[in-house]
Amino acid sequence: MPALAQDNFYTIDDIYALPDGERAELIDGQIYYMAPPTRKHQDIVGELFGTIREYIKSKNSSCRCYVAPFAVFLTKNDTNYVEPDISVICDTSKLNDKGCVGAPDWIIEIASPSNRPMDYYTKLFKYRTAGVREYWIVDHERNLVIVYDFQNNSATNFTFSDDIPVNIYPGFCINLSALNI
Repeated sequence: MPALAQDNFYTIDDIYALPDGERAELIDGQIYYMAPPTRKHQDIVGELFGTIREYIKSKNSSCRCYVAPFAVFLTKNDTNYVEPDISVICDTSKLNDKGCVGAPDWIIEIASPSNRPMDYYTKLFKYRTAGVREYWIVDHERNLVIVYDFQNNSATNFTFSDDIPVNIYPGFCINLSALNI
């Protein structure tokens, strides 16, 4: 089921009022309901999260890595709320009990047919304008990873078998085919 925008204007209070188990994101006052992830989606998220988390720990970094559902309030207003598949936050002052207030340093979204327009267009624009430093779209059906390095205003396409450099961590590369997914 594709993410559907509603005609009304909503705030974070409307997200919190959703029935238990119903997930949605809020972008510029519009609610986008989210379909449950597939098993393949969860395999990719789990392997990437584990790899990133272990790297961060091995470097004794203060950065924190979170997996969805994890609340990210992109702006200071109450009309933008997302749950990226993976969020890496290096400025821990952005973290509170509800999630992250402000842009994470690195966001990864796993694309699927139902959410491609959201990840490729809507979120791309929101993440760039909010101050995210690096954004990955992982599209397993296309064997494609698009890495947006917003600090250097570049976008690079990779396949799952490529060593993909992580721009916020020089020297760290991820090869998705090596993750057994």
